Amino acid sequence: MRKTSAPQSAESPTERRNPRSMELDSMSALEILQLMNAEDIAAVQAVEPVLTTLAILVDKAADRVREGGRVHYFGAGTSGRLGVLDAAELIPTFGVDPQQFQAHIAGGPQAIVKAVEGSEDSDGDGRREATAAVNQRDVVIGLAASGTTPYVAGALRVARATGALTALVTSNPASPLAALVDHAIIADTGPEVLTGSTRLKAGTVTKVILNAFSTALMVKRGRTYSNLMVTVVAGNLKLRERTLRILQEVTGASAEQSARMLDRAGGDLQVAVVSALADASTDAAADALEATDGSIGDAIRRLTGM
Repeated sequence: MRKTSAPQSAESPTERRNPRSMELDSMSALEILQLMNAEDIAAVQAVEPVLTTLAILVDKAADRVREGGRVHYFGAGTSGRLGVLDAAELIPTFGVDPQQFQAHIAGGPQAIVKAVEGSEDSDGDGRREATAAVNQRDVVIGLAASGTTPYVAGALRVARATGALTALVTSNPASPLAALVDHAIIADTGPEVLTGSTRLKAGTVTKVILNAFSTALMVKRGRTYSNLMVTVVAGNLKLRERTLRILQEVTGASAEQSARMLDRAGGDLQVAVVSALADASTDAAADALEATDGSIGDAIRRLTGM
């Protein structure tokens, strides 16, 4: 058996060698996959202890967004790319303004598809980007699997000084960046199967946490009806068919009736849903949605008085 080296006390757990994968290069393909699957399951379970803290962040972020604040993700490498992915996917899923969720990645847009070496080491770049983008109403979330990224540190320092609500998503329980934020979301995923490759367990958990945070935030902001994506943007045939099915689910109407409702609403599913459930004209539904910042429930209550 190969021996592990003694880790230094300041080292992030994500950088240590995993004793369960010491024989990785002599394993069969199936053994590698079984090990990775077991490690992924354990990593996702590491999210459960931080759910209460994450819920507090969701509630506070919802208050900020309600008052016109935006959500900013700052990250580098895999963490930064996952922030970009989450922000991009919220636009078609919830019909949010592209400025509502903004992802900032060390090295700029080119770093999304190609590593920009050294960019994560620039505290100054993080400071400059946060200074240009963040105001006191905003929410700023640093994404740093190993918990030490200077680019993220620079952004968080500026955000806190500005008065923004700050948070950190990391897999390092001893992250020095935790002292820079209001809420530290620390999912201790331990050492990776491939030493230091935080695109694996730490990346998976970052994606899980971002999925949970942004989805819960959008639900709290009234961007769903029950568990249905009534704010989905129908940009292709599959999504247009989905809007029709959703309207049928909500109203109990036939496909033909639902198609007519959508036509009257100009293809806007939110307007069609509010119009149908509040028994109001499409113009009144659209006005109510505008007055309630797109909240389905609030728009219905505004029109029905209930």
